[in-house]
Amino acid sequence: MGFFSPHKRHANKFNYIPRYYDPAKEEREMRRAELRGERMAEKGEYEPGQYIKAKREAREFRRMKEQKERNSDKRNKMLTMGLGLILIAIFIYVLVPRIGAIFEMATSNSASSKQIERQMNEYKEFDPYAPIIIVPNDYVEGDELEITDIEFE
Repeated sequence: MGFFSPHKRHANKFNYIPRYYDPAKEEREMRRAELRGERMAEKGEYEPGQYIKAKREAREFRRMKEQKERNSDKRNKMLTMGLGLILIAIFIYVLVPRIGAIFEMATSNSASSKQIERQMNEYKEFDPYAPIIIVPNDYVEGDELEITDIEFE
């Protein structure tokens, strides 16, 4: 029965010794690389959670950078909107009086069109046998000439 044996069984262990590993040589190469500036000095052994901490710090840095970009984008949008509103206000300030003048001219043209209609009615009622009033260039009020009898042969 495997449950009640007097001595414990251990898992298979390997007694592996690397053949080509020289710790002194590795230390020398590390120091030379640090002196040449090729490699940074290592902080020693692995601390539990150091990779997780590095990832978290990188993520926080990236988020902070994105937040700054978003804030600058918001600021740029607000400046653009403000500038647009100012341009629209200037546009309205300049054009509204001109548009009002156009409408005023349109209404005054309707008055002149009434005058033209009145003149057309007078033209339709033209009597060729009526006396003609001739007005000279040096017209003074009261110097009207009337030709009443014209004989045609």
